[in-house]
Amino acid sequence: MTAEYDYDLFTIGAGSGGVRASRVAAAHGARVAVAEEYRVGGTCVIRGCVPKKMLVYGAHFAEDLEDAKSFGWSIEGKSFDWVKLRDHVQKDVDRLEGLYGETLGNHKVEVIRERAEITGEHEITLASGRKVTAKHILVATGARPHVPDFPGNEHAITSNEAFHLDEVPRRILIAGGGYIANEFAGIFNEFGSKVTIANRSDVILRGYDEALRDRLLQISLIKGIEFCFNTQFEWIEKQEDGTLKVKMTGEDERIYDQVMIATGRVPNTEGLGLETVGVELGENGQIKVDAFSKTNVDHIYAVGDVTDRVQLTPVAIREGQAFADSVFGPGEPYAVDHSCIPSAVFSHPPIASVGMTEGEARNRIGNIRVFQSDFRPMKNVVAGRNERGLYKMITNAQTGQIVGVHMIGPESPEIMQAAAVAVKAGLTKADFDATTAIHPTMAEELVLLR
Repeated sequence: MTAEYDYDLFTIGAGSGGVRASRVAAAHGARVAVAEEYRVGGTCVIRGCVPKKMLVYGAHFAEDLEDAKSFGWSIEGKSFDWVKLRDHVQKDVDRLEGLYGETLGNHKVEVIRERAEITGEHEITLASGRKVTAKHILVATGARPHVPDFPGNEHAITSNEAFHLDEVPRRILIAGGGYIANEFAGIFNEFGSKVTIANRSDVILRGYDEALRDRLLQISLIKGIEFCFNTQFEWIEKQEDGTLKVKMTGEDERIYDQVMIATGRVPNTEGLGLETVGVELGENGQIKVDAFSKTNVDHIYAVGDVTDRVQLTPVAIREGQAFADSVFGPGEPYAVDHSCIPSAVFSHPPIASVGMTEGEARNRIGNIRVFQSDFRPMKNVVAGRNERGLYKMITNAQTGQIVGVHMIGPESPEIMQAAAVAVKAGLTKADFDATTAIHPTMAEELVLLR
């Protein structure tokens, strides 16, 4: 590349986006270093989607063991050991962190385990005082949980701390209505906690199809999860016995063993020296970038949650890949398409979605057709569980093109991955109709919708 600088690329943050960008840039022949002040792997691997999914798997056994009786299984003396699960999950997180480090090392990426700050044009200063230069700088520092300002907020935990609790709380209040709040509500509920969700609005999972939101709310209530809507924190007081007295607006004072705040995430842009070189930030503190992840400063880029475009790990990975290919690869620069991104909520039961909701489609297209299947999965029928699944397909009434698919029910995220390819490719309802069903499956409902 060039000997004018110490590195061709210096990446700040070794999360999913930063690791992918660094590895690919190095594969293209760039001299790359990545600085990480905490642990390689970032939010997803260390304290996010990966360990959370492991807890989701663990939580599912609560219902599976109960349902097993209807399938002829007798299970005597069942018990649950939270510490055993917690420690096993953390052990696997350690394993994954090691693999991420090996991947960088195998591609000759220098990993610097220090905090880094941009201190001048093409200049980075490490916590040790060492200064280095780089032709290109990539900021991939992710985001952190947002904690509202109110008296006693220091007594609350976030999703970061939830993975390290000493015991399952008997009573837990979870503030928030998004995917993190609903996922941890399902996890703790299955582990035996009395769960209350408190939300400042009267809507959970804003952005998801209304029918799916309503179905999850209905099922969650049946499972024993309590919801308090249109409420915010007034204060939290820690009691002598370690419990927490909580006052929410419009609610009586109540006692909980833990309070978890899941009210969104804030981009990590403080203390990076961005103001030193004039990098433009948005109103939420996010780094503003163009379609190619470039900031207003020509040699500085940003990918992932720190840009607050779409806060999903696969999106950060795609952005990191596109950045590295475009800046260091032999081909033409290309941008990530942020439209039609599939997503999932690993609630109990899980939700999966791609494309426009029914409301969005009516507003944008106008003339649409909605196909829907409201069914009881066979496993639930045999188990005597009344929980129902719901699949929705939204199409353009004139062309038949599928513009959205939305699902709630067992294994919905696994099924959605294939369906998302079809929606992204612009297939029509007729294409689904012409596909032979795999019977008996839940997925066959997608090709049997009438």
